[in-house]
Amino acid sequence: MSQSLLPPPEAPAITLRPYQAEAVEAVYDHLRRRDDNPCVVIPTAGGKTPVMASICRDAVSQWNGRVLILAHVKELLEQAVDKLHAMAPDLWNQIGVYSAGLGSRDTDHPIIVAGIQSVYRRAKNLDSFDIILLDECHMLPPDGEGMYRTFLADAQEVNPNVRLIGLTATPYRMTSGMICAPENLLNHVCYEVGVRELIVQGYLCPLKTKAGRRKVDTSGLHVRGGEFIAGEVEALMDDDSLVRSACREIVDHTRERHSVLIFASGVQHALHVQRVLGEMGHECGFVCGETLPFERAETLRRFKVGDLKYLVNVNVLTTGFDAPNIDCVALLRPTMSPGLYYQMVGRGFRLDPSKADCLVLDFGGNILRHGPVDALQVDDRAGGNGEAPAKECPQCQAVIHAAYATCPECGYEFPPPEREKHDHQASTAGILSGEVTETEYTVTGAYYSVHQKRDAPEDHPRTLRIDYRCGFNDYHSEWVCPEHSGYARQKFEAWWRARSNEPFPDSAEEAVELAEAGALAPTSAITVRSVAGEKFDRITDYQLGPIPPRLDGGDERVDDDVPEPVWPEDDIPF
Repeated sequence: MSQSLLPPPEAPAITLRPYQAEAVEAVYDHLRRRDDNPCVVIPTAGGKTPVMASICRDAVSQWNGRVLILAHVKELLEQAVDKLHAMAPDLWNQIGVYSAGLGSRDTDHPIIVAGIQSVYRRAKNLDSFDIILLDECHMLPPDGEGMYRTFLADAQEVNPNVRLIGLTATPYRMTSGMICAPENLLNHVCYEVGVRELIVQGYLCPLKTKAGRRKVDTSGLHVRGGEFIAGEVEALMDDDSLVRSACREIVDHTRERHSVLIFASGVQHALHVQRVLGEMGHECGFVCGETLPFERAETLRRFKVGDLKYLVNVNVLTTGFDAPNIDCVALLRPTMSPGLYYQMVGRGFRLDPSKADCLVLDFGGNILRHGPVDALQVDDRAGGNGEAPAKECPQCQAVIHAAYATCPECGYEFPPPEREKHDHQASTAGILSGEVTETEYTVTGAYYSVHQKRDAPEDHPRTLRIDYRCGFNDYHSEWVCPEHSGYARQKFEAWWRARSNEPFPDSAEEAVELAEAGALAPTSAITVRSVAGEKFDRITDYQLGPIPPRLDGGDERVDDDVPEPVWPEDDIPF
């Protein structure tokens, strides 16, 4: 492979985007310099097929070699063949298919596209290959003699020099753990381009999230093999009041949307969602693994052409489903798998003239569990103990270990876990890191207290803490600093001036006494600013009622000599 790797002059050029050309060159550089097997990471809808087509053409026409493309589902095989024909028409008569599901068993073409289920015991019947391309290689088994390992072991007996190249959007398995390691089938990520980069460059559709703030509680679910136990998830989630609540929110947020793909937790749950949407006057298609092929094909056709707005599925449209018109993805299932979470969201990545962005409604707490989709938190271990890694205190917003029954920061006692199945409302956590979401909440009560920083010395300045109640057991908090000096005190004085005619208190305790005596204007609404990837939210705006008169009946406070402070948007220093 030391010879020139450029395609022959007579072959029509495959037009590659800059990052695709970089990926191809990175593969060739890896094959020249290393003896192990590389992996290319390109986001869903970023275009892995042009990379495969370029490698196939070069292998066949430049090296006189043979290439095998392996995939795990029929749709990926069909897409691979169709796209290879479209991008490299000169190769159309050199591509064969080996798939029982497609009724084809070609064995003598220089390029074979095969289903792993059909060939994993037939490597020796297919003869020698020089390159094996693994599409969606995150499906590789983590250990043991899976179908891929069985096939590759036999393929290496036929040709010990065969090289393996993986392509995926997610370089980790659907449960957990990275694909590439010295002891694995794939050993090194030779090229990776990210979701955010391709969105900025205009190659992927922008994403956004929208809806309420209630978070899913999955503490009652157990984990097996790195994922929630499916039967438990469906048993918990198929609750009529929760399904109806979520369906109402989906309809409310998608009035201006055209193609809404819904991921359910099981067949009965999906049928429940379909029935409720139908009762609300909205036709909803349904597909699962048991759906008859002709029925499934017709349902997907209607959804792709826009005749069907809502489509609910169970475990069948996470990979290999190409519908660029999808402008909303609703996650009605929690998952412990960062790969599955990414693949579900990725259905909305594709560009289409019919949409400006894709809305992600997360009813399963997946964004909070795994992080923004362009900065996933992946633990390189299989399995799990069934516990969420952290939880957020509803009173002080502290992010603490899930095992705490009482918040170590403020003393809030967590109620026993409610076996709630999925959120009544979708999470507003940002789907992309750095994404800013501002949400306005109606305030039904405000509570004032003195806050002492945990583990601080006794003489450390205390703060005035305000907890705004915005719904049942839904609080947003802020802290202001009457006992501090400098910037923090200036910020407190501006906060107090906007709400009260009383003189500025000098202590947090005095501020609480005045607040409880009615010295502060009522707060009717707050605006909360959330930044994806950051732990804590910030209250950025308020709707205040009239400032009450002085408690002692005296003149209004005179503080014209106090300058209006100017400060950067940073944290209060306490």
